[in-house]
Parts: sequence; C-alpha cells; structure tokens
Amino acid sequence: MKYFGLQSHIRKNNRNSVIILILFPVVFFALTWLFFLLTSLGESKYFMSEQEQYNIIPVINSKFFNTIPWITIGVIIWFLIAWFSHTAMINNATGSKPLERKENKRIYNLVENLCISAGMPMPKVNVIDDDSLNAFASGINQNTYTVSLSRGIINKLNDQELESVIAHELTHIRNRDVRLLIISIIFVGIFAFISETMFRSMRFGTVSRGKKDGSAAAMVVALILATIGYIIASLFRFALSRKREYLADAGAAELTRNPLALASALRKISGDPTIEAVKRNDVAQMFIENPQKELKNSSVSFTTLFATHPPIQKRIEILENF
Repeated sequence: MKYFGLQSHIRKNNRNSVIILILFPVVFFALTWLFFLLTSLGESKYFMSEQEQYNIIPVINSKFFNTIPWITIGVIIWFLIAWFSHTAMINNATGSKPLERKENKRIYNLVENLCISAGMPMPKVNVIDDDSLNAFASGINQNTYTVSLSRGIINKLNDQELESVIAHELTHIRNRDVRLLIISIIFVGIFAFISETMFRSMRFGTVSRGKKDGSAAAMVVALILATIGYIIASLFRFALSRKREYLADAGAAELTRNPLALASALRKISGDPTIEAVKRNDVAQMFIENPQKELKNSSVSFTTLFATHPPIQKRIEILENF
C-alpha cells in the first residue's frame, strides 16, 4: 500500500506540474490580447467612427495575430540566451565549484551507488563552501547535470541522511525538474523585463516630459498588465517549485527505501539552511530548502502562495507517514 501511495503521489504531482507549466504561455498571450483591447478602446473614443467601434473585436484580433510572430521570435531568443547561460549564472549565484573524487570519496561512493540503483548516469558533483546545510540539482542535459552540496550538509549528516538528500537531488534530475524550473524562471523574467522597461520609459521618457499622448497611455497599460503577468507567473513558478519538492521527496523515499532518513535530514536542514552567497529568489527555489530567509508561517495562506518551498514540517510528516 505504501508503494502504491507513493506512485499515486508522483503521478498527481506530474499532472499538476504540467498544468501549471501550460498556464505560463496562456497568461502571456492572454495579457497581450488584453493590451490590444484596452489600447483600442482608448483609441475608439477619439479616432474611430461608430462603425469601426462596432467592429473593434476583429481589429483587435488582427493586431494580435499580426504581432504574435514577432512576440514568439523575441521569446525564443530570450529562451535561447537564458537556456545556454543558466549553468554559469547558477554557479556564480551559489558559489559552487567542482568537488574532486580524491577530496571526498564518501560523497562519490554514495552518488555512484544511488545512480547504479536508479539506472542513471553519474552527474557532476559540486561543493558550496558554506557551513549551513543545503543542496540542489542543476543542468539541462547529461553533460551539465550536477548535484551541489554544501560543506555543512556533507559534514553534519550521517551516511543514510546524506544518501537520502542526494537521492532527492537525483530525483530532480531524473524527472527533469530543473528544465521545468528554468522555463518557469524564464517566463517570470520576461514579465519582469517588460515591467522594468515600461517603468523606466515612463520615468525617463515620454511621460516624464509631460506628453499625454496615446503612446504614454499604452505604456501605462503595458506596465499594469506586465506587473499583473509578473505576479501571476510568479505564483505559478512558486506552485511549480513546491510541487516538484514533494515529488522529489517521494522519489528519494522510493530510491533509498528509507523515508525516515530523509525526514531526519530535513529536520536538521531546517535548523540552518541559509547559504550566504545566494541572493536571488529564482536560484533559491532550486535548493532542497530555501537558502534565504523567508516567511514560513504555514498558517498564513497568503504568505505560502509566495513561498518557493512547501512547509518543511509538512514534508517531514508526509515522509514519516509512508
């Protein structure tokens, strides 16, 4: 029954993650259409005849479909740049560096044994020079897959606990979680970039010179919609991140057949997960527990919507009930 429950948990989280991921482009294109609607309604009052105002929806649709190819090209270029530069960005943001086999054979033995059990190739192993307890997985393909561990988690966990943490990160790699998170981060970054561009344009450009024209109004509409998109995309990203953590916990329990070891490891990690080098929230969501200081009061539902990780105590309870 435990095994069946574990598989049900994995299937449920996979299904929900796919749904959340699909919602990213849906929101993006919906807000683009809404932008043309609002700007066209403003123009219709002064520049359109009654007949043109009556047929405004076809006009909006025409603008939308004519713009979609250019938007798509821009998004693809953004994706390619972010996709191929993410490894360097993550390493710089976390201060992780390669851990040589001769430096710590214990870690390599644990990783290799788990990879053999899971039937997967050996990823790279990195270390973060920090005494706090944390770990994360990264990479988009076999050449870049990496498990990164802090000095603190290596030194302060016993073999079973450390094995369960490594199994958690290997599950992220097996399930291609990092790819999903990178896509979600890129979408959030698009909305953030548009919002910042519109804000700077309004502050230093047309609006600041007092030109109350149609372009200024369009900037205001674009800023508002981009901000809404950023908030919605962030909520999707946080929800996706939380669901993948539950899935990785379940995968680690299945791989090691020892859910209590991971529960024990999470309990120790919760005491000191803060990695000083990590300043970016998008990178923080990749860790087994958020390495930044964030509100974790599970009783406040609004707060948990913006949490990158599910409450660690809830994760421990689920593992202890397997």
